[in-house]
Formats: sequence, structure tokens, C-alpha cells
Amino acid sequence: MLLKKNVPLSYIFGKITKEIILVAIYAVSIVVLYEIYHFTGLSIPIAVPALLGSVISLLLAFRSNQAYDRWWEARILWGAIVNDSRSLARQVLYFIDDPYYSAEIQLFKERFIKRQIAWCYALSQGLRNTSPLQGLERLMKEDELEFISKYKNVPMSILELHARDLRTAVKEGWINQFQQVQIDTTLSNLCDRMGGSERIKNTVFPVTYSRYINMTINLFILMLPFGLIETFGYFMVPVVIAVAASFLLIEKMAIHLQDPFENKPTDTPTTTISRTIERDLCQMLNDSKFTADSSAMEPVHTSKTYFIL
Repeated sequence: MLLKKNVPLSYIFGKITKEIILVAIYAVSIVVLYEIYHFTGLSIPIAVPALLGSVISLLLAFRSNQAYDRWWEARILWGAIVNDSRSLARQVLYFIDDPYYSAEIQLFKERFIKRQIAWCYALSQGLRNTSPLQGLERLMKEDELEFISKYKNVPMSILELHARDLRTAVKEGWINQFQQVQIDTTLSNLCDRMGGSERIKNTVFPVTYSRYINMTINLFILMLPFGLIETFGYFMVPVVIAVAASFLLIEKMAIHLQDPFENKPTDTPTTTISRTIERDLCQMLNDSKFTADSSAMEPVHTSKTYFIL
């Protein structure tokens, strides 16, 4: 997605260029008929389009609020994913421990945390209709990639790998049952955030509602020149264009906000959030390695290696 402090005007008005050109041609035609060919019967009371414009304003306000609610819910869900990912990394780093298998456990933790980073990228890419496997080879091992590639829902398969590694940690005695419950609760929270994001992605905003508003706006624009021609004359053209652009832009804004996972400048910045998660989790992992290497450790036994799928 595009991330800029200031969205360029070319992008904003580029969304309604065709509509504005048609409105300008239509308004100029009305002016020519009225001023040059003296079709004075074209005018209507300004109260008629004004009343219709008031109704449209209420409809657009409601539409914009509903669209923003969808966008804001998506942002809340991904904010929770940040917190849950950090919590999961902290729990894995400091719950799982065994002095006799310290090197093995360190590899276990690293694999688990990198897999969580991969989960964030996979979910982000899947929501945007791109390959969820793209770029995961740098974070996951070949056997894990082979496993998740068999699933249609890649983030779900990654959570399954999390759960299997968690079961292994319990069996080996690296964590107790209370710690297992805490980590499993965090995994359940991540699953809930994923489901919430998928619900927003797959729930289509009512098409009939959008169509009715669009038809009403078009009717308002068609009537507006007849209500302004007597008062403004030739100056009616820029006034109609300005008013029409305002209504059309508000409608476009609502359309863009209602779909927060379509890789647009108005999207929820899932890629940026995933990079933030990767930065934080990698730093936590490196700090943990430094602490482990700097402390006095008992003799290490590495007779077993666990890569459970």
C-alpha cells in the first residue's frame, strides 16, 4: 500500500475525473441553451435540488460512518495482533526453559518466533489477495513450508504448527500446564483476530445501498444546473462542478474506507504493521540470545532435536 503524509491532489481528483468531465459538459450545455438560445423554461426553484441535496447529505454521512467503522475495526484488530505477537514472543522466550537442553531450546524459540513473524506476513498478503507464501522462505524451514503449502488458509496452518510445538514443549517438560494455558490463550487470541479480519474482508458492503445513493447523487447533479442558472448565469458551471465534486469525493471516500484490505492508500497498513512486529520480535530474540550466552550455563546436552510438524 501507499503511505504518505499528504495524499496528492492528482490521486484524489483522479478518482472522479470522468465524472467531472461529464458534469462540466452537461453544465455548459445548459448554459448555452439558456443564455444563447434563450430556453428560459429550463429553470426550476432552487429549493427542489436543495431539498434533495439535504437528503443526500444525511445518506452520505451515514454511509461514511459505516465505512469508517469497518476501517477502524480492521485497525483495532491489527493493533491487537501487534500486542498478541509481542506477548507470544515474550511467553516463548521466558516460559520455555531447560538447563540441560539450552542450545536445543534456543533453536526451538527462534523457530517459533520467526514462524509468528511469518504468520503476520501470510495473513497480510492473504487479505490482499496476493500469495500468502511469498517471502516466507526466509523465516520458515523447508519442511514447514511444505506443510503449510498444502493448506488453502496458510495463516491457520501456521497456528497449527504453533500448537504442535507447544504440545512438544509440554511433553518434554519445558513448560508446565499453567504456562501452556497462557500461551494457548494467546494463540486463541491471534486466531480470533484472524477471523475478525477475514470477516471484514469477506463481508461485502450492501451493493443496493451504494447503488441507490449513487443514483440519488446523479439525480441531484442533473437537477442542480436548472436551479442555479437564473441566479449565477455563466458562473453556474464552476459552481455545479464544485458542488458535484464534493458529493462525488465523499462517496468515493466511503467506498475506499469500506474495504480496508484492498492494497489502497486508505487501507489498514498491514504490511507496515507486520514489519514493526518483525523488528520488535527479532530484537527480543537477539536480546534473549545475548542474555543466554552471557550467563553461566550448565553443561549442554544436544542428543535430540525437535522439528515437529
